[in-house]
Amino acid sequence: MSYKGEYFYRSGSTKQELKGAALHRFLLGKQGLHWDGVPLPHVSVSDLDANALAYFRRQALKSQRLTPEIIDESDELLLEKLHLVEGTYFKRAVALLFHPDPERFFTGAYIKIGFFENNVDLRYQDEVHGGLFSQVNQTISVLKAKYLKAWISYEGLQRIESYPIPETALREAILNAVVHKDYASGIPIQISVYPDKLMIWNSGQLPSDWTLERLLGKHSSQPFNPDVANAFFRAGMIEAWGRGIERIMQECVKAGVPEPELRYERTGLWTVFYFLSEQFLGETTGKTTGRTTQKKILALLKIQPSITQRLLAAELGVSANGIKYHIDKMKSEGLIRHVGASIGGHWEVLQ
Repeated sequence: MSYKGEYFYRSGSTKQELKGAALHRFLLGKQGLHWDGVPLPHVSVSDLDANALAYFRRQALKSQRLTPEIIDESDELLLEKLHLVEGTYFKRAVALLFHPDPERFFTGAYIKIGFFENNVDLRYQDEVHGGLFSQVNQTISVLKAKYLKAWISYEGLQRIESYPIPETALREAILNAVVHKDYASGIPIQISVYPDKLMIWNSGQLPSDWTLERLLGKHSSQPFNPDVANAFFRAGMIEAWGRGIERIMQECVKAGVPEPELRYERTGLWTVFYFLSEQFLGETTGKTTGRTTQKKILALLKIQPSITQRLLAAELGVSANGIKYHIDKMKSEGLIRHVGASIGGHWEVLQ
């Protein structure tokens, strides 16, 4: 609501004033617009990075999510077919995706990486700049080269390198951060690496009626930056079904490593990957026993039918979010059911 030129929104029983980027986003929404779809003057096709456009074309051809005819169009027509043109101007998304220096227009449109021994002792750091496609690929390369220790194991004569986070899950988490970041915040994506964990933070907000529980469950795709998301989808780098978090969890389960913990706060989202010890990782990668997290949960439920999700998380060394994800999945698949009240009830294993 508006009062004397100031805007407020109600959160529960409290009323808070809308200011700055939040107010701008609110006013755009009232017009049916989104931040990355706003026209950006003074950017022409000659300003764009030819390598970024060529990369997008290769990826789109490989994914088959654009026809060869559209891919072969001129740069101007290609961007128009992607709905990245508004009137005579490119949209903001074009500068983020294809300009060699998006920070010329948007402060903080980059990724910052640091290695910490603890919460205060920063040992070294890097910054990744450029268009968003390049940022994703460069960040993966920098993390693997400088920040994540590859553990070596052997199957016969075959040498196997195992990272503490499956690359597919790590890539999906970085893609989520890049696609859903609030680029009006002026704050870079921050990746903090510790000896025992990796934390990704991006500014942004969930849809107004969403909770973290809904994000972890089955949900529709509602990207924070729809035009940016569409370009990544056409390039085959993300899906369009809101399955990013689920894919991260699945990849971690397949690799036998802990699922990440998600934390949501008003200013953004944390994705926290916890590392296993080198010895335990060696036991659960490569030609691993087939004990997935779900099998371990089922075994514990058979032994202790009244066990709580909190105790399951503690027993298995899995985040509370990860346990909830698996419990919900097994319930929907008819593998288990909960009988009685949420406090004092018990679990039944059905299959």
